[in-house]
Amino acid sequence: MTFRDPAVLQRLGKVRVLQADVTANSADDKALLKRFNLFGPPGIVFFDAAAPGRITHKVIGYQAPDVFLAALDKAAIP
Repeated sequence: MTFRDPAVLQRLGKVRVLQADVTANSADDKALLKRFNLFGPPGIVFFDAAAPGRITHKVIGYQAPDVFLAALDKAAIP
């Protein structure tokens, strides 16, 4: 699992992580997915800390730890 990888945990420990469970596919779930232009889980959205609400990067679908760490680099997550 990507989120059990020690290197991933270390990097994510430096950011605020919010998780939304949209598996019920309710109207609110659909609205949230639409708001962030996602088609369903898993989807990860990175926001710019200096510009609230501005999306800097997205990850859609499962990624192995090494690929996810590269995505964190692109999202400028130290």
